[in-house]
Amino acid sequence: MAKKEFRYRGKSLAELQAMDIEEFIALLPSRQKRSVKRMLAAKESDERLKLYKALKKGRKGRIKTHCRDFVILPEMVGMRIAVHNGKEFKEIEIKEKMIGHFLGEFALTRVFLKHSTPGIGASRSTKFVSVRA
Repeated sequence: MAKKEFRYRGKSLAELQAMDIEEFIALLPSRQKRSVKRMLAAKESDERLKLYKALKKGRKGRIKTHCRDFVILPEMVGMRIAVHNGKEFKEIEIKEKMIGHFLGEFALTRVFLKHSTPGIGASRSTKFVSVRA
């Protein structure tokens, strides 16, 4: 069975990359649409606008950013971006399925804790569980 071609709102990746930013905005859901419009109308000092200009230049190498509310655009596919999660930078490789999502969705801020065997030092709730059982 052949691999299914990626499509975003009926458009292929090549069509999305050939589009102007204004045409792409029309395809986005309302929350992302508003975010991108605000980014384009922002002042020069805005973090999102700086990141957008760095992407338009086609900057090589890893791009580091604290901007978690940046919408992933079609021209970002294949790039590696390091997004700050509050403690460190998590490197993300942008894939076509990520288009239209925010960068922060892929750099998780919480660590999932998984306890090992119960007993000494595990947690307060397992303090009285028998270690021999």
